[in-house]
Amino acid sequence: MKKEIENFDVIIVGAGIAGITTAYYLQKERTKSSYLILESLDNYGGTWYTHKYPGIRSDSDLYTFGFEFKPWTSAPIATADEILKYLGETIKENQIDEQIRYRHKIIEAEWSSKKKSWILKVERSDTKKIIYFSCNFLMMCQGYFRHNEGYTPKWKDMDKFKGKIVHTEEWPENLDYKNKKIILIGSGATAATTVPAMASKANHVTMLQRSPTFYRTSTVGTEELVERLNKFTDDEKWTYGIVRQQILINQEIFIRRCIEEPEVVKEELINEVKKILGPDYDIEKHFTPSYRPWQQRITLTTNGDLFKSIASGKVSVFTDEIDKFTSNGILLKSGSEI
Repeated sequence: MKKEIENFDVIIVGAGIAGITTAYYLQKERTKSSYLILESLDNYGGTWYTHKYPGIRSDSDLYTFGFEFKPWTSAPIATADEILKYLGETIKENQIDEQIRYRHKIIEAEWSSKKKSWILKVERSDTKKIIYFSCNFLMMCQGYFRHNEGYTPKWKDMDKFKGKIVHTEEWPENLDYKNKKIILIGSGATAATTVPAMASKANHVTMLQRSPTFYRTSTVGTEELVERLNKFTDDEKWTYGIVRQQILINQEIFIRRCIEEPEVVKEELINEVKKILGPDYDIEKHFTPSYRPWQQRITLTTNGDLFKSIASGKVSVFTDEIDKFTSNGILLKSGSEI
């Protein structure tokens, strides 16, 4: 029996930010080309739809992270819900929703040199039906997260721990952590937002990191620039364009400074932390990385929320390595148990 195949010029994989961007410019620049977006989930948004952990937000400003063609008009740092709303508006305003097939997961993708096209075997997750598509160009916009399973290292004796182990990518609905003692492993972008959010309800949060990272405690004047421009005009596109360009210029200057005068930038970043944590906190051990700024990505903690949580006593920081899990916590290689 000959299989039925739907044909398109372009098939886009994923209805997240990259997929939506690709669809917009295909519609604008190649008006005669047919396209389709295949999305394995039941909604658009990718990461901003699947990740449900406390405090989830962007750690890049939306003036540069947002679409060039659709002005961002709210605070520079946005929650997942705000980003999803923005994406939904973009899809609807540009009729992209008509080209999205949800619950369509690609099982196989095979290139035919003879036909000069891709043949896709796709499963519909709602019906388990197998269908086929072909296209001349296959645009992979699915991102790099494995949304159904986050990576968890296999530490010794994890099975002996009597508490609950949760990954932020697989956050259980209605998880009750009120008045609980929590250990959060890691100190990057996810920790910077999750720690203060959980600390507001938990009994105590311990952030465990193998080594320190650099942080920025603000978006460096973005809100002030927006406020000044809004006094001159209510043209959102004009304001958005200027703010976007100014942020990009500021970022380029900052990155160059990280290369040309790393010790000066390092001192500036660490001094921001000292202002919140005070002179008696062990900044050298917990918040002074061994590398220069921007050799690894710098994490943003909005308004210094992470450090304010530490200063309040609701959060502790340990810089150490894991030896093994115990029934009540984690034994560190230093011999300390948390």
